[in-house]
Amino acid sequence: MSAKNELAKLYKDGLEVRRDVLGTEYVDGSIAKANDFTMAFQHITTEMCWGYAWTRPGLSRKTRSMLNLAMLTALNRSAEIKLHVKGALTNGVTVEEIKEVLLHATVYCGIPAGLDAFKAANQVLEEQGAYEKAAKKAAKKAPAKKAPAKKAAAKKAAPAKKAPAKKVAK
Repeated sequence: MSAKNELAKLYKDGLEVRRDVLGTEYVDGSIAKANDFTMAFQHITTEMCWGYAWTRPGLSRKTRSMLNLAMLTALNRSAEIKLHVKGALTNGVTVEEIKEVLLHATVYCGIPAGLDAFKAANQVLEEQGAYEKAAKKAAKKAPAKKAPAKKAAAKKAAPAKKAPAKKVAK
């Protein structure tokens, strides 16, 4: 395959993954806004990041999203964290997992970077209704409360036995 054909395939494959993760509207909007100067950046991002790295078989999209959140925290890139929190949700990363990734990154990257990451992620999680969705999911998973067993109910109904009185030495 020629280098030109290889890049074309990377672009095609990358564009598909990029749209899946970040949303068609966002991706197509970014490309539509690009001028001659910034189109080179759109190509390298789509070909190398999304067409090469994101299409490799070794990691799931979910894992890649979690790695991105940690690396973007390290780089203190709040705008990109916001974008990739949306992508992480799309890729099945839970609110709890996002929190744990950011906490882990905070320990290694520092409190200021972690603070910015938490602020950015929280904004997106609120906007996406992720907290409410997580609470509903948790409520569905919670086991239904069972009626107390007959023995336990009978035990509660029986009068309590009094402890024998202590003899006091005089």
